[in-house]
Amino acid sequence: MKTLVISGGSSGIGKATASLFAERGWRVFELSRRDVQGDKVQGAKGEIIHVTCDVTSEESTKAAIDAVLRQTDTIDVVISNAGFGISGPVEFTGMQDAARQMDVNFLGAVRFTQAVLPRLRQQGFGRIIYTSSVAAVLAVPYQSFYSASKAAINALALALANEVREFGISVSVMMPGDVSTGFTDARRKSAAGEEVYTHAAKAVNSMEKDERAGMQPVQMAKLFYHIATCRSPRPQYVGGFIYRVFCLLDRILPKRFVNWIEGTMYS
Repeated sequence: MKTLVISGGSSGIGKATASLFAERGWRVFELSRRDVQGDKVQGAKGEIIHVTCDVTSEESTKAAIDAVLRQTDTIDVVISNAGFGISGPVEFTGMQDAARQMDVNFLGAVRFTQAVLPRLRQQGFGRIIYTSSVAAVLAVPYQSFYSASKAAINALALALANEVREFGISVSVMMPGDVSTGFTDARRKSAAGEEVYTHAAKAVNSMEKDERAGMQPVQMAKLFYHIATCRSPRPQYVGGFIYRVFCLLDRILPKRFVNWIEGTMYS
């Protein structure tokens, strides 16, 4: 039975991914802040075991991985999926909110990575997969800090891949487009500065409408499973055909033009 450790696995894409892997015979350790001890859910073939973890705490993250390693000798795949979003104009975003965004989405992934890497190195194999976002490539106005946190994940993954290749470890990112999950309602929206940035509220509402009409989480779970089991995973994947087209156009068209087009979509 192969082992998956996934952070942010209690809802949305993470929950769908944990369930899919368990259904396909994997032993899944689902890490999240839910205060549930010893929560074990049997899948059709595998199982899901909950471990409480707060990725903003180095101590909590390390303790969670130690708890996992008391129950398994090897970790085949790690998915760093914990995250949340904020919105609002850059000028009016408080430093505390911006720091929290980076702490959860980026530094949380770093803490998770640092906690699992010693075991992956020792065993000489493993795959690390990060949940990024199309917003890492096509930065979204009024979600600037979310976009920045995901762009940082992409850079981290590329650099890390070269550091750990000699230990038999691969690193990939999965960049979803719009997905219909509770992530939308959990977004921390700020109305500060909307009297100056008069398009902000409309832009955020438009984005959230697209998210609610977006793909189902199981589609992203299936892509995660492909990355986890294919022979030679690529560094980056985009979730959703239309979003793959958008990212391709971003590579071949002038950046100024692509950025202008995106700006007109939210004005």
